[in-house]
Amino acid sequence: MTTERPSLTSALNTLVHRAIQQAGGWLPFDRFMAMALYAPGLGYYANDSQKFGQMPSSGSDFVTAPELSPLFGRALAAQVAEALAATGTHDVWEFGAGSGALAVQLLGALGDTARSYTIVELSASLRARQQAALAGYAGKVQWVNELPAQLQGVVVGNEVLDAMPVKLLQRLRGDWMERGVVAGQPKPDGTPSLAWADRSTALRPPMEVDGPHDYLTEIHPQAEAFMRTLADRLQQGAAFLLDYGFAESEYYHPQRHMGTLMCHRAHLADADPLADLGLKDITAHVNFTGVALAAQEAGLPTVGYTTQARFLMNCGLVDMLEGAALPERANALKLIHEHEMGELFKVIALSRQPDWLPMGFAQGDRMDRL
Repeated sequence: MTTERPSLTSALNTLVHRAIQQAGGWLPFDRFMAMALYAPGLGYYANDSQKFGQMPSSGSDFVTAPELSPLFGRALAAQVAEALAATGTHDVWEFGAGSGALAVQLLGALGDTARSYTIVELSASLRARQQAALAGYAGKVQWVNELPAQLQGVVVGNEVLDAMPVKLLQRLRGDWMERGVVAGQPKPDGTPSLAWADRSTALRPPMEVDGPHDYLTEIHPQAEAFMRTLADRLQQGAAFLLDYGFAESEYYHPQRHMGTLMCHRAHLADADPLADLGLKDITAHVNFTGVALAAQEAGLPTVGYTTQARFLMNCGLVDMLEGAALPERANALKLIHEHEMGELFKVIALSRQPDWLPMGFAQGDRMDRL
């Protein structure tokens, strides 16, 4: 490990400790998670680490579907093209474009069907990577830091919602507490550490969790606020969000007593977000029921919800596999295999045209499970 990485962690650790002190000694987990991921120049998504890639040897931490196979973008492009036509729009918007791989795939497949392609990206380092990857589309692609007051077009977001900060709730001996972060005991070398601390709260999960047992889970006010903002500003068009997660009844199942919070580094997973700040991803699964309700209450109804496997097959992935070389086919199959991405990852579609059924949900729609 280079000397730069420990320096990054030390600087971010100092920043978090300062925030804890300013907050009176206790920092809600969602504020900590926001700093760990997005603190300028230091947070995981704001620093220059590799992040995306298929193998640890590349210095990457995890692989997303566009890096796994270009057929992911080609299949999604079929849905985007249909949505542009169905909604009478011409522009594509992508949230959190990562390495830029999905944008390259969509732009290549859509051609002149998309008049413009706008990426909403908060990370300066990721924006630089995207600009390099998309240099060939310089006349069509633009970047913004936030949504405009109004927009029209088709919105896509792959693994965006899971990176939005969550609040942690802990039921302990029947009482609900909010979990936060405090300063811990200094390490043997004098380095300041972090520790967990729970406080009584009026917050609750959106549904009752059966049983008397201790229970740790997440709630998603930021993701739901994002959906309300999207609903308010999308004047005409549709949105397709792909991520790992569950409907509410499965998310808050009594047996899911340790929650879904997870960290990723070098293609390994761990459950300790308080260690190695800035060097690993921190995520939580998506509550798709909460996402759908937040958008619906703000006037943007859900028009489809299904597994990634069913969505991609409905969009023609199986036919695309026929002409693919064996290694490419093997990677693409991971997108739809049940024990890989096929079942855990879901796709939700929202549209201003609520009577329209997008092609990705023609078979296997699970709207009745939301």
